[in-house]
Amino acid sequence: MVDKDRVEGVGHQVKGAVKEGVGKVTGDTRTEAEGKAEKTGGKVQNTVGGAKDAARDALDKT
Repeated sequence: MVDKDRVEGVGHQVKGAVKEGVGKVTGDTRTEAEGKAEKTGGKVQNTVGGAKDAARDALDKT
């Protein structure tokens, strides 16, 4: 089972990448920066979810 943080994190990464791209295309540096921040936050959330998955898997093996 995949942790919900991983799923949500990937969603934020995708949303952030789209927002960043829109900001680049339109020349809106604020939107671009917000997209980068959201993408980075999504990566962190995904990593946290991965750690939770690993811990859960380790406990299941004991």
